[in-house]
Amino acid sequence: MRVIAGKARRLPLKTVEGLDTRPTTDRIKETLFNILQNDLPGIRFLDLFSGSGGIGIEALSRGASQAYFVERNRAAVSCIRENLAFTHLEQQAVVFSCDVLAALRRLEGEKPFQIIFMDPPYGKGLEQEVLEYLSAHRPSFLNADTILIIEAKLGTDFSYAEEIGFSVMRRKEYKTNMHVFLQLA
Repeated sequence: MRVIAGKARRLPLKTVEGLDTRPTTDRIKETLFNILQNDLPGIRFLDLFSGSGGIGIEALSRGASQAYFVERNRAAVSCIRENLAFTHLEQQAVVFSCDVLAALRRLEGEKPFQIIFMDPPYGKGLEQEVLEYLSAHRPSFLNADTILIIEAKLGTDFSYAEEIGFSVMRRKEYKTNMHVFLQLA
């Protein structure tokens, strides 16, 4: 895994050994950031279920002014910190070593994020739980322009999104997973 583009371009990133995290492949990451490229300069980026931090680091490398990383796995948090130091992006980063909902509670009252990315463990319903929380606490996290992106297993049902205040704007499908883009309805 590596940084695809920007000021940390081509730098290799460490990943966590084992099956507890699922790093987004370089090809899928490149596709995602080609979609987001024009939205990145100067933004606040929130990376939930960060794993080794590759998505948030890519956002920083491509021009995001600040990225928040949320990961509860201690080995993954160490990996994020090492990757941030290696890419010289640690001054623009805030790392939370805790559960996603605990981190969101700590972030309440701050300015909204322009992009929120999450890659929760598949099949546990965590994306719906987080979306419900974000919807209930909108001013702390979202505005009309905020883009939410969820990496999920191909075929994951998002029919509930409209009921809790989100519109599915786009789906990008890959072989086994997909990115679902949402905004406030």
